[in-house]
Formats: sequence, structure tokens, C-alpha cells
Amino acid sequence: METYNMLSEFAQTWGLLYFVGIFIAILIYALAPSRKKSFEEASRIPLRED
Repeated sequence: METYNMLSEFAQTWGLLYFVGIFIAILIYALAPSRKKSFEEASRIPLRED
């Protein structure tokens, strides 16, 4: 039973840190000034007429 508790605590701690790291990486990607032009172009795709 002790092994289960250790594994559970390890997964909870490092899993949280893993997902926080992924969230921060996605924020950096989405808010990077160098990507602004491509995101603005992509936002206009539904409004284009063929």
C-alpha cells in the first residue's frame, strides 16, 4: 500500500508541473508578437469569399 501512495503523490506533483509547463508554453506560442500576423490572417479565413 505504501508504494501506491508514493506513486500517487509522484503523479499528482509532477503531473501538475507538467500541465502547468504545457499551459505556459501554449501561452507563449499564442501571445508571441512574431505570430500576430499569421493569426490575424487565419482569423479572416471565414470571411473570405471564393
